[in-house]
Amino acid sequence: MEGLAIVVAAIGAINWGLVGLFGFDLVAAVTTAGRFGETNLVSRVVYVIIGIAGVAALVVLSANI
Repeated sequence: MEGLAIVVAAIGAINWGLVGLFGFDLVAAVTTAGRFGETNLVSRVVYVIIGIAGVAALVVLSANI
């Protein structure tokens, strides 16, 4: 389960990298939310899952320090 949290958090990090470098929101594109910054129910669920995975990844990483 810890590995899954880290992988999902990494996907979120890659999405933010794409946003920063190219102004391209991969989650919005994949979930057909439309242009950058637009959301729909599916994209919001994906963002929440990524956020939870980020918190879980921090917990896992802090336990390993």
